[in-house]
Amino acid sequence: MRILLVEDDENLNRILSDQLSTHGFDIDCCYDGEDALYYGEQNIYDIILLDRMLPSMEGTDVLSRLREAGISTPVILITALGTLSDKVLGLNMGADDYLVKPFAFEELLARIYCVTRRSPQLNAGISLTLQDISYDIETCTLTGPSGRCSLSKREGALLETFLRNPDQTLSRSTLLLKVWGPDSDVEDGNLDNYIHFLRRRLSAVGSCVRLTTIRGVGYCLK
Repeated sequence: MRILLVEDDENLNRILSDQLSTHGFDIDCCYDGEDALYYGEQNIYDIILLDRMLPSMEGTDVLSRLREAGISTPVILITALGTLSDKVLGLNMGADDYLVKPFAFEELLARIYCVTRRSPQLNAGISLTLQDISYDIETCTLTGPSGRCSLSKREGALLETFLRNPDQTLSRSTLLLKVWGPDSDVEDGNLDNYIHFLRRRLSAVGSCVRLTTIRGVGYCLK
């Protein structure tokens, strides 16, 4: 699961990023509203953690602009502004939850899981299934008719993206952004290599599921 963390306090940003990473999340960080809007508009995140008081553009303005652009990514507003009117404003502008600073990391984690359970694309939990395969996100284990095998973190992130979007053609640019992130300088050929790796994994567990190439567009898991 890829998370966009928007927090202008560099120390808190680093601490939260490290804690979330240890729980298996892929984290992209930014520190001001303009960057938050740019990253959010890429529509590659499973959830956005958004501070309200940010340089260049307030968090509620970022949220409003994202919703106006049709971005439905779940958003948790994280802020020191904790009055009832602040919370109502944030929720009415399209936030999915509102967390007041200071908070315990365990509460943030619980709210992330709660919000993602409500999301149609994310409520499958830690085990994803399609036809004759299942993938355990927590252990990076793929299971099929002929057995099971372990996947690398990158292989797992790529497979998870396909499993959350079955029978949908995903463009190369979408896959590169979703799996490697917007700041990565990964080369196009790396995606082809990992597609090859995944096809071998699917074959190794005896699956009938196929990762097909849609020429000139991208790939589809069928």
